[in-house]
Amino acid sequence: MAEARGGAMGPLVGAIDQGTSSTRFLVFNAKTAELLSYHQVEIQQKFPKEGWVEQDPKEILQSVYECVEKTCEKLKQLNVDIASIKAVGVCNQRETTVVWDKRTGEPLYNALVWLDLRTQSTVERLLKKIPGHNKSFFKNKTGLPLSTYFSAVKLCWLLDNVKEVRQAVQERRALFGTIDTWLIWSLTGGKNGGVHCTDVTNASRTMLFNIHSLEWDTELCKFFGIPMEILPKVRSSSEIYGLMSSGALTGVPISGCLGDQSAALVGQMCFKDGQAKNTYGTGCFLLCNTGQKPAISEHGLLTTVAYKMGRDKPVYYALEGSVAIAGAVVRWLRDNLGIAKSSSEVEKLAAEVGTSYGCYFVPAFSGLYAPYWEPSARGIICGLTQFTNKNHIAFAALEAVCFQTREILDAMNKDCGIPLRQLQVDGGMTNNKILMQLQADILCIPVVKPSMPETTALGAAMAAGAAEGVGVWSLNPADFTAVTSERFEPQINPEESEYRYTRWKKAVQKSMGWETTEPQVDAAHNERRPRPIEQEFDTEEEQNLCFLFWASGFSS
Repeated sequence: MAEARGGAMGPLVGAIDQGTSSTRFLVFNAKTAELLSYHQVEIQQKFPKEGWVEQDPKEILQSVYECVEKTCEKLKQLNVDIASIKAVGVCNQRETTVVWDKRTGEPLYNALVWLDLRTQSTVERLLKKIPGHNKSFFKNKTGLPLSTYFSAVKLCWLLDNVKEVRQAVQERRALFGTIDTWLIWSLTGGKNGGVHCTDVTNASRTMLFNIHSLEWDTELCKFFGIPMEILPKVRSSSEIYGLMSSGALTGVPISGCLGDQSAALVGQMCFKDGQAKNTYGTGCFLLCNTGQKPAISEHGLLTTVAYKMGRDKPVYYALEGSVAIAGAVVRWLRDNLGIAKSSSEVEKLAAEVGTSYGCYFVPAFSGLYAPYWEPSARGIICGLTQFTNKNHIAFAALEAVCFQTREILDAMNKDCGIPLRQLQVDGGMTNNKILMQLQADILCIPVVKPSMPETTALGAAMAAGAAEGVGVWSLNPADFTAVTSERFEPQINPEESEYRYTRWKKAVQKSMGWETTEPQVDAAHNERRPRPIEQEFDTEEEQNLCFLFWASGFSS
């Protein structure tokens, strides 16, 4: 991504990038920020009931071990000495909640993923305890509205509904953590002395953390009914937490930890007040550095901790616009509807038509996040005609990612007062050129993509390499001489962009109010089931398209 002055092979830093869809281990040259090698393993998501999203913490941990070992093997094949790896950083999907037994090291339940919606009734119960049922009651302390998104309500659900978790808490065997905590504890020894810690960025996503004092908040823990002894120690984003206890990197310090979106902000070198980036992964996350004072949004954005690069270094904050479904909509088209065999095929389908032909797709599979925070919303596809085909739906899915980004960018411009003149982007979806051009067209500003898009892992590596006691990576932007990037300029007139955006917002309004907390239940199976479509189909594609029309409220 960038070249340092000098150019000789120097110390290396590894980064564990544990995301919602996959785990990766990447190794960078600390002097040039060059990516030398990596390995990736896809992670299974489990959907035991509608709205429930879980992952196996042991599968996540095993995928980390596999990625580290495979990457080290690849480096040896490149004649790179793995003894040159001086530190390891961790970046991770945030909010996802794990509770485990500290005596056995075994998870007490599957991880509740940030997308999981089972806690909606928990949120509504908690809202009744708040004066005026105000979702933003704790925003001044936490920067967050009360939502299914954050860890505190997931932990509430586990305590209320899982006997093993309750019993372990009562017997003082339970530990709680987000994915970073689970990994660091396990990698530094687990039940044999593992370090139970998190960093300020991940802690700020739990709703239990005071973002001003940078401590777990006694009143918040009491409100949510969370015993403070199960919480990890909160550390800075850049310091030595412990040493790798097994495998090819035994003895190497783990010295960087950032929630994935904060890591991307660091990797994009957004160290100045007003600098922003948008990451396109499973979800879509726009963060703007607001400096050393937290800014409270009046337009539906979150206030979050951006980073704290050392124990004695100042904390920096960010405004964040969070979109639940971005890359996940492409995965849904592939896995659930089968209209494409790969993500690249979705791009090809969209390119063949170059328009949605008036079709709009609101992928509110997990409700709507910023700027609406509307859990009752559900996904809809509208504007369908007999002319609509799978190509138009693929195009509408990509457009949906861009429209959602426009909504959170508009909110951020209102909060910050100074509109962004260009958007820095990163994440797996940025490889999709159709998407990036669409994004520039819909925002009416240039979109700038770095040539090395792995900025999330890069940020974790930077934090690890810069830590006191490691000191192999400079965080001074002046130490980097060049950042190559690809630039996408708007190619449609603002009037057309505004027309399409207005239609999108109309579709968003129609997606709201679909879900209630008292779903109709199939008594025999105690779960919601769609009405079967009694029809013969000549091809699987016809069946999938018929289902789309049916799900959108059409019938023949």
